[in-house]
Amino acid sequence: MPTTHGRTDGHPATTRTRTRTRTRTRTQTALAAALLTAGLALATPAEAATPAGAAPAPAPSQVAVHPEAITPAQQQAVLDYWTPERIAALTTPSSGNPAKSGPDGAPWTGADALSRTVGRLFFTNHGEDESCTATVVNSANRSTVVTAGHCVNSPDLLGDNDEWLTNEMFVPGYHDGLAPYGRFVARAGVADATWLLNDEQSPLKFDAYDQAFLVLNGNAAGKRVQDAVGAAQRIGFDRPGAASVHEFGYPRAAAGDPARAGLPEYTGARLAYCAGQTRENPGTKEYPEPRGQWGAPCVMGGGSSGGPRIAGLDPSSGIGTVVGDDTLGPYLDASGQVCTAGTTDCTRHLVGPQFTSAITKPLYQAAERA
Repeated sequence: MPTTHGRTDGHPATTRTRTRTRTRTRTQTALAAALLTAGLALATPAEAATPAGAAPAPAPSQVAVHPEAITPAQQQAVLDYWTPERIAALTTPSSGNPAKSGPDGAPWTGADALSRTVGRLFFTNHGEDESCTATVVNSANRSTVVTAGHCVNSPDLLGDNDEWLTNEMFVPGYHDGLAPYGRFVARAGVADATWLLNDEQSPLKFDAYDQAFLVLNGNAAGKRVQDAVGAAQRIGFDRPGAASVHEFGYPRAAAGDPARAGLPEYTGARLAYCAGQTRENPGTKEYPEPRGQWGAPCVMGGGSSGGPRIAGLDPSSGIGTVVGDDTLGPYLDASGQVCTAGTTDCTRHLVGPQFTSAITKPLYQAAERA
């Protein structure tokens, strides 16, 4: 039975929204040559493996670009794969109860640019169909979306067999099984080379790299995604982590609030959001986290991975600045520390890496050129 992600990884009171992925067949030499000409590193099996006694993580500027569906036949194969039945299997049954709105989770009902630029990202990993969230960002090629690193490349649940995912398809403005602006098959995935070494057991080293970009082919009408939706979000680097933000996603569950289970915005069928003041995930002594993992109180669960953390969202235009992506769901107490056993005053936060010039910007620039 196809499933989406949303698992607990052993961190105390922390929900991972990680996914697993599988490798796509190597593509044409011509594209590889074009990527190398553009100054990008083409990911190879050797680059994706972690040798024994590996040296410290490579510099953030070591960008890995993975060709995906290039030819018309490859693109059509992905489109054919995602039948209505497969997509329906990734939708949690609805309870039929009315939506519940709150700052920590509510359905997004605005008919503005935001609802067009955020979409659902479908893919296959290690034989399972899954979904994440991705966002159209302003780019030179008008074909770039940002998401989480584990929605592009990921090991299995044991932290082994690191691979690129397959059957990547982005649907902007997705709702209730509909694709109002078309379906866009991924042409290339872009991630930091450090993320490709991810063993899922070393968050202090790797979680800061859980961010990635996808370059998309056009839709059936031949339109690039930014042209098809008529808008794009800005992207910002080195912005302050402490801020008032909006977070968006297509969760298939309501984490930390069983009363919301099965509501329309927690089935994967519709866009949900949270809004509030961010806190930084401090990690714990036993399970340390890198600095720069920020997020607001939020009950969006699995499926919201890769969703944007947006600062300065204009309520009339629906345009803001994506300053990070969402990957983890730690429970924090009133003092901002990770909750421990017996703690009663706990609030779930949806956090992820804040975008930086050191890590994010090289990925973004590579995606623009790919």
